[in-house]
Amino acid sequence: MKQFWRLAAMLLVSVVCLQLFFAARIALMAVVSPQSTSFQRSEALRLLREKHQVLWAQQWVDDALISRNLKRAVIASEDAGFNEHGGVDWDALEKAWDKNQRAQEAADKRAARLARTHPAKPPPVPKVIGGSTISQQLAKNLFLNSERNLVRKGQELVLTLMLEAMLSKQRILEIYLNNVEWGEGVFGAQAASRHYYRVDAARLGPNQAARLAVMLPAPKRFEKRPGSPYVLGRAGTIEARMGAVEVP
Repeated sequence: MKQFWRLAAMLLVSVVCLQLFFAARIALMAVVSPQSTSFQRSEALRLLREKHQVLWAQQWVDDALISRNLKRAVIASEDAGFNEHGGVDWDALEKAWDKNQRAQEAADKRAARLARTHPAKPPPVPKVIGGSTISQQLAKNLFLNSERNLVRKGQELVLTLMLEAMLSKQRILEIYLNNVEWGEGVFGAQAASRHYYRVDAARLGPNQAARLAVMLPAPKRFEKRPGSPYVLGRAGTIEARMGAVEVP
C-alpha cells in the first residue's frame, strides 16, 4: 500500500511540474515569440519521412503588420465569441457534441445497411466537427499532438486557461495567426499571403482575408482548390460578417 501511495505522489508531482513548465513557457510568450509549435515540428518530421525534404514557409510578423481584415475574418469564421469568452465557448462545444452524436447515429445506420447489402464496402466515417475556440486551437498547436482522448482534451483545457490568464487577447491572436497552418508547409499569415496572393499580410483585402479564413479548418484540402465554389461562397458569408467583428 505504501508503494502505491508513493507512486501516486510521484505521479502527482510529475503532473504539477509539467503544468509549471507549460506555465513558464506561456508566461515567456508575453515577451518572446515562439519559434515553432509542436504541430509544426511534427509536420516537419512527416514531410522529411514522406518527401525526404522539409518544405517550409513561415515568417513572423508583428501584430501591426497583420491586416485587420484577416483578424476580423478569422474571428468571424473560427470563433465569433473570441473577445467575450474566457477561452472555452461552452455553447459551441455543446452544439458540436450534439451534431457529432447525430452524425455518428446516422453513420451507424448506414453501416448497418451496407453490412446487409454490400458487406465488402468499408463502413462510412462520420464527419466530426469541433467547437474549439482560437485559444484552444493555439493551445493544441503549441504543445500537444493530434490524438483524441480525455487526457489530451483535459490538458488542452488547462493550457487554454493558462493562455487566457497570462496573455492578452491581442497577443493570443497574434501568436495564432503567425503559426496556424494554411497549407502543406505553409504557416502563418505572412507566408500564406505571399503564397496565395503575392502580397504581404498587412495588405490583404477583405475578400482575400475571408478566403484565407475559409481554409483554416482543412488547409491541405482547400489549398488544392483555393478558388473553388465552396471557398468563394463561404468567403462571401464571412466577408458579410466581418464588419460586426471587434478586433482586440
